[in-house]
Amino acid sequence: MVRPIADEDHEKPLDPEVEKVRRKLIRFVGINLGLLLLALMVVIGALVYKARNTPPASPSLAGDVQAPAGEPIGADIVLPVGAKVVSQSLSGNRISIDAELADGGRTIFVYDTAERRLIGRFAIRNK
Repeated sequence: MVRPIADEDHEKPLDPEVEKVRRKLIRFVGINLGLLLLALMVVIGALVYKARNTPPASPSLAGDVQAPAGEPIGADIVLPVGAKVVSQSLSGNRISIDAELADGGRTIFVYDTAERRLIGRFAIRNK
């Protein structure tokens, strides 16, 4: 393979108009890279800020009731005399008990296991 002539190894100067366009492109690329880096720093800063100011994760609903290891939690749920439990439902630390009363009416009792108290009583009536 023949080596090119030494004069061709050196770049020839660009036309002045082409040089102006090249400088504008270099300035454009520089400004855009600067803006991109600035935007990236803002996003990283926002993530760090959010991670530092986020409250600790709340325990799951099942973990709301604190129980000593190896001991079951116990409490009394007082229903009226003669009431029969028809059904019950558990949601988090609340128990809903559907009971049929001695007079034939039905009532829903809502009990909070964390506070160990009755928090609601709802009578079911037909119109």
